[in-house]
Amino acid sequence: MTATKGEFFNPAKLSSRDKAEATDQTARAIIAAEASARDKKTEKLRALRLQQAAETADAAPAPVKKRRSTAKAATRRS
Repeated sequence: MTATKGEFFNPAKLSSRDKAEATDQTARAIIAAEASARDKKTEKLRALRLQQAAETADAAPAPVKKRRSTAKAATRRS
C-alpha cells in the first residue's frame, strides 16, 4: 500500500463558506460534548451532596460550643 499525494492533499480547494461551515460544526460538536460532560458531573456531585446531607442529618448534631460573653471579657481587661 503506497501513499500518494492525492490521498493526503485535496486537489480541489474548499470555499470559505465550506471552511466556515466545517469549523462551525466542529466547534458546536465540541461545545455540546463539554456541556454534556459538565451536566453529568453536576448531576453526580448533586447526588453525592444530597447523600452526604442525608447522612449528616441522621447523625447526632455536634454540641454547641459555649462562648464567653463580651461583657465579662471587657471587665477583666480594665
